[in-house]
Amino acid sequence: MNGIPDYLEAWMVNQRWYAGKGRAPRFDDIGGFALENPTGNPDGEVSIRVHLILDHAEQPLLYQVPLTERRTPLPGAERALVATLERGDGPVYIYDGPHDPAYARALLRLILDEGEANDPQTSGRLAARGHRYPAGDGIEITASRVLGGEQSNTSIVYETALRGGDPCIPVICKLFRALHDGDNPDVVLTEALGTAGSAVAPRVIGHLTGQWRDSGKPHGLASGHLAFVQEFLPNVEDAWKVALRAADAGEDFTGPSRELGATTAEMHRALASALPSRATTPADIVQIISSMRRRFEMAAAQVPSLGLYRDALKEVYVRAAASPWPALQRIHGDFHLGQALAVPGRGWVVLDFEGEPLRPMSERSLPDIPLRDVAGMLRSFDYVAGSIALTQPGRSVSDWASACRRAFVDGYIERSGRNLHEHRAVLDAFEIDKALYEAVYEARNRPAWLSIPTDAITRLVEHVTAS
Repeated sequence: MNGIPDYLEAWMVNQRWYAGKGRAPRFDDIGGFALENPTGNPDGEVSIRVHLILDHAEQPLLYQVPLTERRTPLPGAERALVATLERGDGPVYIYDGPHDPAYARALLRLILDEGEANDPQTSGRLAARGHRYPAGDGIEITASRVLGGEQSNTSIVYETALRGGDPCIPVICKLFRALHDGDNPDVVLTEALGTAGSAVAPRVIGHLTGQWRDSGKPHGLASGHLAFVQEFLPNVEDAWKVALRAADAGEDFTGPSRELGATTAEMHRALASALPSRATTPADIVQIISSMRRRFEMAAAQVPSLGLYRDALKEVYVRAAASPWPALQRIHGDFHLGQALAVPGRGWVVLDFEGEPLRPMSERSLPDIPLRDVAGMLRSFDYVAGSIALTQPGRSVSDWASACRRAFVDGYIERSGRNLHEHRAVLDAFEIDKALYEAVYEARNRPAWLSIPTDAITRLVEHVTAS
C-alpha cells in the first residue's frame, strides 16, 4: 500500500466529512481511477483522479477523494484549493474535485453514458461503472455547483438541458465520501420507492458503482456505490426550517405535521411493497433490545450523568420486549425534519435514505422496525423546541412541539391503519434510543446542545416508569 502526501493528509483531517477527528490518522492510498475531461478546458490541461484512501486509525474507514490538477489557478475556487506544488516546469494547483467543473462534468457523464473507469494500480482492473435510469436519458450538462452545509457527503447540483436545447430538470449528484462494501441504502430505497410508483422521494437519474482492494473479502475485492444522481428540487425548504419558523412565530403547525405523518406512512407502505418484509421474531426483539442496551452504555460512557437511568431503562426495555411489535421492513433509518422537503403542489418529499451515520452500513441495510422512523421524527419536533429554548432563554414552545407530535402520530395512524397505541412501549423505547444517539452526537460535536437530548431522556424515562 502507498501512503499519501503530507499536504493531502493535512487537508483531509480538516474536512467536515472526515470522521476520524480527535485521533491520529494512518492513511494509505489503496487505488482509484482517472477520469477524462470530456470537453477540454480553456485554461489548459486538467488531470482528474479519484483516490481511494484507507484510514487505519481505530476502526478502518475508506474515503473517496477526487482531486484535479491544473497548471493555472481555477478562478473563484480558492476555498477548494488543496495545495500548490512546485514542480520542475512550474507550479501545479490541486483542487477538491467536486468544486472543479472539469471533475463535476466528467463524473456525471460517466454515469449518464454508462461508462467505465479502470485502476492503473491493479493492472487496469475495473474500478467504476456508471448506470443510468430512464429519467436520465438525453441529459446534457450546462453548469455545476457544490451544495453547502453537508457533513458526511458532498453533493453537486447540475443545471441541465435535453439534447437539442430543451429545458430539463436540474439534478443533484451525491458523492459518497465514506465508502462501504455493499449497496448504499440511499440508492436502493430511493429506487425502490420509484419502482413502487411512489412520489415520496425524488426521481432517480443514475448511480456509480465501484470496487476496490480489500483483503478481508472473497477474491480480495469489495464493492459498493460511489455516487448517486437524482432529481433536484430547487427553491424549496426542508421541514426543519419550515417548522422552526412556525414555532418561533407561534403559528399552528399541526396540519403540516399530520400530513408529514401520512407521508411517512406512505413511505413505509411503498417500501414494504417493493422490498422484503417479515414478521418480527422473539430473536429479533432480543437483538434489538440488546442493541439499545449497548447504545445506552456507549452514551453513558460519553455522558456519565446518564448512568443514573440504568435501572429505570431496564424496566423500559423489559416493557418493550413484552409488547406487540410490528413487522420488520426496510425503513428510512435516520428520519427527522431535515430529511423532508416542502414541495409546492407535491407535498412532503423525503430525502437521504442512508440511515444513521454512526451505525455500520451492514446494519443499516437490514430490515428494521418502522417505529424507528416514527421515533426519529418525534425527536425532531422536540429538537425544534429545544433549539428555541437554547437561543431564546426563558422561552418555551414545548406545547407547540407536543401538539405537532400528536398530529404527526394521528396522520401516520390514519394513512397506515396501524394502531400505534398498542406499540406504545416499543415506540417509547425507540424514542429513548434515538435520544441516546443524539446525546453521543452532541457530546462529540455540539456540547452546548447536549441538554436537548438529556432533558428528553429524563422526561421520557419518568413518563414511561410512572405509567
